[in-house]
Amino acid sequence: MRSEVAITTEPRLVRTILIAVALAFLGIFLIVPLVVVFAEALRGGLSAYFGALLTPDARAAIRLTFLTAAFAVPMNLVFGVAAAWAIAKFEFPGKSLLLTLIDLPLSVSPVVCGLVFILLLGPHSAVGGWFAEHGFKIIFAAPGIILATTFVTLPLVARELIPLLQSQGSLEEEAALTLGASGWQTFFRVSLPKMRWGLVYGVILCNARAIGEFGAVSVVSGHIRGLTTTVPLHVEILYNEYQMAAAFSVASLLTFLALATLVIKSAVEWRAGRRRASPAAAGAR
Repeated sequence: MRSEVAITTEPRLVRTILIAVALAFLGIFLIVPLVVVFAEALRGGLSAYFGALLTPDARAAIRLTFLTAAFAVPMNLVFGVAAAWAIAKFEFPGKSLLLTLIDLPLSVSPVVCGLVFILLLGPHSAVGGWFAEHGFKIIFAAPGIILATTFVTLPLVARELIPLLQSQGSLEEEAALTLGASGWQTFFRVSLPKMRWGLVYGVILCNARAIGEFGAVSVVSGHIRGLTTTVPLHVEILYNEYQMAAAFSVASLLTFLALATLVIKSAVEWRAGRRRASPAAAGAR
């Protein structure tokens, strides 16, 4: 037993150095930036802080940001569940191609994605020109921002569910079908309860990326203040205008949302871990 402990346990000095390096890294690249953001945001006092958040342009950016997430997340939720269900439960021609296409938004720069949407749906393209003639603007308007955000967040829900469903197998679904359950009954009563924590986790990540997306949105938005600027774009505009306190005030809102996302993500992981541990403990008894 002593030899096993000596082999598997690092000396105290090594552990101390590793922990110190990890804490120093987190402090420099995580804690210090957070402190700077809030310190700069509150430098002018609470009145200036809330004043920056309540300007018409800031409120319009906040509304557009949440509107974009409200459309992008449900669309990716439906697509992610359908794609993960098809890939994990069925064999069909083109399955590998579908997996590759799902990963495409992760391997392409968001700026390139935005340029592609301009080429396809811009006012000088065939499709975008037709919509413009009928009074519906896509690029340099909210629809283009929603489409670009949906594209760059496309893999997040699916990529959380695919390995989860593959690891769970299909035995319970096959048993439900054998007992006479329909396909929809099997999905809602058997499969969906098993995937719900992975689904929640994927939605959290998708929502966080949708709110903070900058590259693709910057290309398709046109930077029209009060109309097509999301919160990240509004921060950039304020910073370029040397309105540092206002820029950090609006940036602190994104920081709050990021911290809230981390808290919710940790709570979901903790809850899912407890649920996995409960059957194991019951089986041990």
